[in-house]
Amino acid sequence: MSQPIGLGCPQFHLAAYLENRPNMLNYPTLSEHIPLVPGEIQAIGQACGNGWRKVFNVYAKLLYTLDTSLFPYALSAPTWQTYREQYLLQQGSHTALLFSPPQLSVPDKHDQATPVIHLIMGRTYAKRLIAEGKLTAPMEWLDNEFAINTEHRVIICPYFDYRQLSNLKIARLAELMKRLVTETREGD
Repeated sequence: MSQPIGLGCPQFHLAAYLENRPNMLNYPTLSEHIPLVPGEIQAIGQACGNGWRKVFNVYAKLLYTLDTSLFPYALSAPTWQTYREQYLLQQGSHTALLFSPPQLSVPDKHDQATPVIHLIMGRTYAKRLIAEGKLTAPMEWLDNEFAINTEHRVIICPYFDYRQLSNLKIARLAELMKRLVTETREGD
């Protein structure tokens, strides 16, 4: 199995997948998974525009919407903005932003490691992955924007943008993520 390609903590528990990459430094040709350093998110936003700032903002807002008893991200910093700048996609954050297709495995009930939750940004990208055989887990479409596979802990959701993934939809995504964790635990 090849290594994931993207940004963030190599020991991630939450991976968000998107098709495009920041168009700066070595990101367009990146062939590995690297953690960001403090200030790098801000630098990407300044160099690559508002679309990338929105991706990072929505990712951080999502983490702050999650149930902290299951997802302790919000306990690390007083605000989502502080979390975004000081922790998101950095070493030890357990968060990743990946440009390679998801590598899925069924969580082993005897494995004590935290199983990964996979968030695929955008129906169009997800359908392309399915058509190319790069996402083979059967997805249950809940509506035109969200799909889920509980066994592999995959959710297809709107792209991380304020218009596509509004605060209301962020709350819905947080509930779906909670469902993945609680159903996995109940199955033990």
